[in-house]
Amino acid sequence: MKVLVTGGTSGLGLAMASALTSAGSTVALTGRSGERARAIASELPRAVGVELDVCDEQSVARAVDEAWTRLDGIDMLVNNAGIGMRTVNPRFLTHAQAFWEVPIDGFRAVMETNLTGYFLVAREVTPRMLAAGGGRIVNISVSHSTMGRVGFVPYGPSRAGSEALSRIMAADLQGTGVTVNLLLPGGATLTGMIPPAAVPEGRGFLDPAVMGPPIVWLASDEAAGVHDERIVAVEFERWLRDRRGHGTRDPRP
Repeated sequence: MKVLVTGGTSGLGLAMASALTSAGSTVALTGRSGERARAIASELPRAVGVELDVCDEQSVARAVDEAWTRLDGIDMLVNNAGIGMRTVNPRFLTHAQAFWEVPIDGFRAVMETNLTGYFLVAREVTPRMLAAGGGRIVNISVSHSTMGRVGFVPYGPSRAGSEALSRIMAADLQGTGVTVNLLLPGGATLTGMIPPAAVPEGRGFLDPAVMGPPIVWLASDEAAGVHDERIVAVEFERWLRDRRGHGTRDPRP
């Protein structure tokens, strides 16, 4: 499996890239810093680093073309690149900021990265997958509670938008051979979006490695044809047992 993982230099992206390469996939992982992306990729087997700013159409086009060439195609896109609440409110874990207090530039930056970025990369990759006869797209999301949490503008709306985008992408691509699925951790996760020093004492956070088993499965032969599912990583083993035992089901709460 040849996989493009956006935002692959840290957090969930790096955890998924690591799991995929360990399972035998070839991965192009991206970051805004090409130097950092290449350095991180050099530490993984079967990985290459690619510079990509998901907010810039020209950067997206160049990066997808480079990844397609270096991997000799892209079988799976993992749309993961994003920025979090700390970019608009560094104290978001302890001091909620009302939506009318959010800086306009900060709002736009989060929406353009987390929502427009998913659109731009998928828009560039999908025609290539269709021409190749198929492919898989996995859009990374968050828990529904995050989308309506007090003080979570603009992060919550950006992730709600990317989830709606994913469902419409799945509808548009129904029956084409290109599948679209959602994957989320299932709880707050220790990534670069949450500074370790800001984590309240005693509060439990997930390890990004929780994303490994489901993303590896989504890249497997068993997942061929799986479409328009919302998979929660912390519930993945039970979800997969139910699927194998009772056929497909809708995992959405």
